Amino acid sequence: MDVEVRRAEPSDARGVKEIYDCKSAYEDTLQLPHPSIGLWEKRLASISDNVYMYVALLDGEVVGTLGLEVCQNPRRRHVGSLGMGVKDKAQGLGVGTALLSIAIDLADNWLALRRLELTVYVDNQRAIDLYKRFGFDIEGEARDFAFRGGKYVGSFYMARFRVNNDQAME
Repeated sequence: MDVEVRRAEPSDARGVKEIYDCKSAYEDTLQLPHPSIGLWEKRLASISDNVYMYVALLDGEVVGTLGLEVCQNPRRRHVGSLGMGVKDKAQGLGVGTALLSIAIDLADNWLALRRLELTVYVDNQRAIDLYKRFGFDIEGEARDFAFRGGKYVGSFYMARFRVNNDQAME
């Protein structure tokens, strides 16, 4: 099954909402359960110029989304932060890999970003493994980072560096 990745459009609101209706998507991100269609219509209709939003499709169905936000602070314009969600039924099918590949190509080859950063819950091993495959390293841990399912959960800060156009920093 081929994963198609493209820029998100306002018409993708229902599909993105359905991603965050999935238990793993809202449990493993900072999204709240039961999002409204209006929330996603508003977000997708007003994406700022420093945010690049993508959707992943399998057989025409939106099954994943990734946002890449370029920092606007003049001293951090070399930095982008990532956030991603994948439908429960599409996990393990290469959706995250396809989304990260597009985001990293954009960051490295078009936006001249030197640092990509993200947070991931300490118990989300599948995501941690995916990020490590793309060269992200754990830089630190934030205890009680977020409230989820009635308990606090920690998060790892992860980052990936570009030294130059030819190689990632090791």
